[in-house]
Amino acid sequence: MIKQLILVGLGGGIGSIMRFLVSRIPFAQSSFPWATFVVNVAGCFIIGLLIGLSVKHQFLDANMKLLLITGFCGGFTTFSTFSAENVYLYQSGNYLSLAFYVFLSVIVGFAAVVLGLALSK
Repeated sequence: MIKQLILVGLGGGIGSIMRFLVSRIPFAQSSFPWATFVVNVAGCFIIGLLIGLSVKHQFLDANMKLLLITGFCGGFTTFSTFSAENVYLYQSGNYLSLAFYVFLSVIVGFAAVVLGLALSK
């Protein structure tokens, strides 16, 4: 268990550092949240690529999945995990759960930020 925690923590730390570095790129300093958009899309691409290669070619063992998928992608952006879970729901034919999950995540997430901001005043 300690090894798995270290792998997730190491990957997550690297992913978080990468996300921070992307936010410092000059294009990211505009009124549109380009850095978050780029990180979310890149994270979705990376997690899709890693999962696909892992399934098709047994590309990653369990430890590498923890380091790269759970750790790095999770630290880089949780949006990639959210998107991968939605693809799984879609592929499983769980369309109602998919719609419910997307709707609740966006609306309740937005509301939670608003509530947190209101409570902090």
